[in-house]
Amino acid sequence: MVVGIMGAMPEEIEPILARLQGVQKHEIADNIYYTALYGSLDLVVAYSKIGKVFSALTAATMVEKFGVRKLLFSGVAGAINPELHIGDLIAATKLCQHDLDITAFGHPYGYVPEGKVFVEASPRLLEMAHEAAVKTGVKLRHGVIATGDQFVADEKRKRWIGETFGADALEMEGGAVAVVCDAMKVPFFILRAISDAADMDAGFDFDAFLESSSKKSADFIFAMLDVIDQAQ
Repeated sequence: MVVGIMGAMPEEIEPILARLQGVQKHEIADNIYYTALYGSLDLVVAYSKIGKVFSALTAATMVEKFGVRKLLFSGVAGAINPELHIGDLIAATKLCQHDLDITAFGHPYGYVPEGKVFVEASPRLLEMAHEAAVKTGVKLRHGVIATGDQFVADEKRKRWIGETFGADALEMEGGAVAVVCDAMKVPFFILRAISDAADMDAGFDFDAFLESSSKKSADFIFAMLDVIDQAQ
């Protein structure tokens, strides 16, 4: 089985690539994709670059060019839910786009005709994530993740996103990956490690905790890969 692993930034996939052997590089559409074998799984790993357009392009390329049949996203996010703290892991049950706005035409925030406000993650992959969490003793939270082409460092905006979408965390890629995978019938799983509180100190916290949060997220992705491999 071909499994895709995505991040948005180099720091989010470096701890993944560091644990793989026989990695090969492929240059497609102004990006680099790394392939390697892990157990019985053929892996395709890439960082998309930040934002919804690049992440959608990368996800679609993984499916169309490499035949990815399951897609896992590993990265960091800002917390909205006050119960989430730096270093906590959250798996998206569903995702939305908080900056998508055609409310002038009578539609709700996050919606366009023939689209959805929320795209649900794969229930089976969420089950596998739970199994991986139990095996590794890792506390894995679940919740709604909101995506937008904004690095939110504003308490008012953060509160609005939480109230409007019931979101627990926010980031800049997951919702776009969800739309692509949903359209292409590819099961997906979005994992985020909390790196900041999406407030006025977000920029400082993000730089300080990006590396450690990315590693924690990547470690859990490998635990999931083991579960997927054993299920083959």
